[in-house]
Amino acid sequence: MGDTMTKGSLRHVAPVPSQARGRRRRNGLQGREVRRQSVHSACRSGRKRAGAPPNGAARGIWNDAFGRLAEKAARFFGTPQYIVGQTVAVLAWVVLNSTQLHLGFAWDVYPFIALNLLFSLQAAYAAPLILLAQTRQADRDKLHSDRVEKSHSRLERAAKTESDKILELLHSNTDLTLEDKRLTEQVADLTKQIHALVAKRGQS
Repeated sequence: MGDTMTKGSLRHVAPVPSQARGRRRRNGLQGREVRRQSVHSACRSGRKRAGAPPNGAARGIWNDAFGRLAEKAARFFGTPQYIVGQTVAVLAWVVLNSTQLHLGFAWDVYPFIALNLLFSLQAAYAAPLILLAQTRQADRDKLHSDRVEKSHSRLERAAKTESDKILELLHSNTDLTLEDKRLTEQVADLTKQIHALVAKRGQS
């Protein structure tokens, strides 16, 4: 009877550790899953934070590169090489389309619609590029003028400070000169008095 009860109690008690181990295993898996999700979310947020500045820097670099290209194009539009080259190209276009018509080589006969379209396209792109170049140059000029103004203001303040110091030194020098003159006069008076006393004692 005792053996039977012991065996029965062992049968009932034996599964308890396995159930506890199962719960601990499930809790451990859930904890690892939570930690993995938190790590993934932190990595994603870190990538977002780290990726924001490069995108802004890339936009700034692209804008600066495009601005430099616009300035180069604007400078090229005003060169004699561009004017002569465009004149030669237009003359060649007109001559070829006027003289080769009977040979079938003309691709843009009078009134040269394709040439007018090319000029319109060129003007449509050249005007914004020139305006952008002028805007960048105006910004540089403003920045330069601000720097020059700040430099002049700093130099003026420094010059005023030095002038005030020099004036203060001059006033101090004037005061010292007056004090030296007063002391010299007092010494001269004392010398005269001493001579007078010595003369009286000599006579007596």
